[in-house]
Amino acid sequence: MNKDFFKYQAQTSANPLAIEILKANGNYIYDIKGKKYLDFIAGVSANTLGHNNPIISQAIKNQIDAYTHVMVYGEFIQKPQVQLAKLLAQNLPRPLNTVYVTNSGTEATEGAIKLAKRYTGRFEIIAAKNGYHGNTQGAMSVCGAEQQNSAFRPLIPGIKFITFNNEIDLAKITTQTAAVILETIQGGAGFIEPKNNYLQKVKAKCKKVGALLILDEIQSGIGRTGKLFGFENYNVTPDIIVTGKGLGGGMPIGAFIASHKMMSVLKEHPKLGHITTFGGHPVITAAAFATLSTLLKSNLINETLVKETLIRKTLVHPLIKEIRGKGLMLAAMVETSEIASKVILKSLEKGLLLFWLLFEGKAIRITPPLTISEPELINGCKIIIECLNEIVIEKY
Repeated sequence: MNKDFFKYQAQTSANPLAIEILKANGNYIYDIKGKKYLDFIAGVSANTLGHNNPIISQAIKNQIDAYTHVMVYGEFIQKPQVQLAKLLAQNLPRPLNTVYVTNSGTEATEGAIKLAKRYTGRFEIIAAKNGYHGNTQGAMSVCGAEQQNSAFRPLIPGIKFITFNNEIDLAKITTQTAAVILETIQGGAGFIEPKNNYLQKVKAKCKKVGALLILDEIQSGIGRTGKLFGFENYNVTPDIIVTGKGLGGGMPIGAFIASHKMMSVLKEHPKLGHITTFGGHPVITAAAFATLSTLLKSNLINETLVKETLIRKTLVHPLIKEIRGKGLMLAAMVETSEIASKVILKSLEKGLLLFWLLFEGKAIRITPPLTISEPELINGCKIIIECLNEIVIEKY
């Protein structure tokens, strides 16, 4: 299987981890040799309730027995789609009451950008440097990371970039701007939180000039930061939300959410202003509804902040300069990218799954399932410290 993986499957990096997976259950993944790995990645913040969650699995099986794909999105009334949209709307601030379900977060980004242009009649989009919103052409266009974008130009026109948390840059938001798109917490850049009411100030400037605020909650949403959506931590309500990852509980999904008035513009001029064949797939939305309803009935969202405190208390070492992020969206920052890579690879050997961030090489990703237990967190943190100690010994 290893040879076939490299021969027949397209690769996304020169040196993939290439662990051959046998099964996954709870907060653990097992390879074909039976080795057990404690998961501090959660499929890159996707497996909200861990692996092979019985409630999600049963919802999938039940829906498969009823029906799978029957029609393109938005034409037939399909219970899983309606249930999911209603539950999301019921747990969001009042203007955000209409949901368009997609296949992925990047597709949700594309839909949100189209919606903003259509609703405002403008085409300029402002995004943040080192932001990340997906990897299709439109989504890449609003990712301000030239190292990712340069090989694929030209991208879509009309994009301007600002620096996250830089209030002076807000002057770039004008009456020509359709929307500002930001991650609520910058992910690939190093889990950078907004400071000094930054998001409130962005929203105020948008409102002043008639632009929309799109907040990307693909990674910070679905309970990961101690609230259902990350923006709730910062006293701001966006005009459009983009979500994905953790919403599917391990299944592929995305969604953009806005007011009914705003979303209605996609119905005409032109008709079918945004369409998808498999977006809102009944099996996927059944899994998402099971994930979201189970999460909301539990205390897991509140517990993320308790677990964050435990990690910060336990993960103390001279080589760790700071821990960024909120809840269970954390990054341990070290001096060099070499140290970060050594910790990630050494931890793998010791049965702990960690990962890198996209643009910040000195970061060690810590985004376990929300179901992670306190003893498991302590065990994982001890493995990280053990690896750091080995690096110190190797250095001196």
